[in-house]
Amino acid sequence: MPKNYLTLLSLFFLFSCKKADAPPPLLQINSFYKTTVTADDRKTISPEEAKTYHVNTTYKYEYRTGNPGNYKYNYDVKGINNLGDSVFGNIITKGKYGAGMLENDSVGEIDIDTEWVSFGILKALDKNGNEYSLIVK
Repeated sequence: MPKNYLTLLSLFFLFSCKKADAPPPLLQINSFYKTTVTADDRKTISPEEAKTYHVNTTYKYEYRTGNPGNYKYNYDVKGINNLGDSVFGNIITKGKYGAGMLENDSVGEIDIDTEWVSFGILKALDKNGNEYSLIVK
């Protein structure tokens, strides 16, 4: 009788331990959120983003769009370039990274990509490799 249990148990493991199938592919969710932020994103707000447009004067951002965990923030910034020249402008961020436009009296408008380095402090690079240290106004 114990051999019957052993045989049954062996058969159970043999048939239940089959190779696991690959998980089903993740569904692609259509969303108005972009994976990257560009300088042009700060110029217009889509109708979908307008539905979640939010202003809060307590915080330093100009406005916010999106839903929890997927916000885009718009900030006015000022700072200096690697030569010590003063710059100012407007950026939009999503998570740690963003993009925007800076103005400088000698150069004019400059497209930049940004990255948060600390609370209210960003570093930025333009397409020529010039670095900027920025703070949120």
